[in-house]
Amino acid sequence: MKLAPAQLGKHLQGTLAPVYVVCGDEALLCQEATDAIRSASRAQGFTEREVFHAEANFDWGMLYEAGASMSLFAEKRVIELRIPNGKPGDKGAAAILEYLSRPPEDTLLLVSLPKLDGSAQKTKWAKALIDGPHCQFVQIWPVDANALPQWIRQRLAQAGMNASAEAIDLIAARVEGNLLAAAQEIEKLKLLADGQQIDAGTVQAAVADSARYDVFGLIDAILNGEAAHALRMLDGLRGEGQESLFIVVMLARELRQLANISYQYSQGVPLDKAFASARPPVWDKRRPLVSKALQRHTPARWNTLLMDAQQIDAQVKGQAAGDPWASLSRLVLMMAGQRLKLGA
Repeated sequence: MKLAPAQLGKHLQGTLAPVYVVCGDEALLCQEATDAIRSASRAQGFTEREVFHAEANFDWGMLYEAGASMSLFAEKRVIELRIPNGKPGDKGAAAILEYLSRPPEDTLLLVSLPKLDGSAQKTKWAKALIDGPHCQFVQIWPVDANALPQWIRQRLAQAGMNASAEAIDLIAARVEGNLLAAAQEIEKLKLLADGQQIDAGTVQAAVADSARYDVFGLIDAILNGEAAHALRMLDGLRGEGQESLFIVVMLARELRQLANISYQYSQGVPLDKAFASARPPVWDKRRPLVSKALQRHTPARWNTLLMDAQQIDAQVKGQAAGDPWASLSRLVLMMAGQRLKLGA
């Protein structure tokens, strides 16, 4: 059954469902929803955790085995199933339906999905996740440009701060619809405001006090094809203590949008229409940068780079071998248009 994001916190205070599904393209809100579910599961004694990334060539038998096997230490456990492209295929659909028909006891399944289009929602496996008796389906909707100031105001209030309308408009203009960026700006303001009313001057001071290299500048350099400059910015971010996970999440968000727009354009959708329908939409002043980047790779290539970003995410979390910073350097260069030799 469907569960509104606003109701999730109260729901998690009670008995947990066997299956939770978090679906949407807004990285920050999806992350916070899944974090809340993980936290509630830990509080209720779910101490074991397995994570499956259902990408190309994923062995769906692993989900069968996880559902059928007993916990190694007879403890409650969480199985996380991440389906980045939202398309499990025939084998995946069968595995999901089989799991949902007999959810194992003392096990919580947490499924992460991007936004599902209309045709995907009509499939048997999606219907089972959305309306199934064992499932709680949390649909995360993007915050559009008109609603962003109110979202920022609420977020500031949660942090114990008040802000003038002008200050909120300044924050909204700076983050351009990016909720991760908005949350980061609010964290900076908590340090500067010291419990006082936030005005436009406080926001401007926070912007001036920003690190010399920031992730948004890095993305702009990548989109503009400035490979060497982007690599220097990545090194600067590392030197200034920026977390690699935040960089990966931001690059993956950009890649997901580029892949989607590139595919639509390849299917004959006018670029302006693809920009407007993107989630989040591509703001007017960013369209020239994004247009330039789109000329660089095919839709398939953008999807391959997105899979690379997901592999780096696993490296950051210790779930895959490799140095995430070295992998990030390679990804930045490839996104910016550099042709790298295999093994480079």
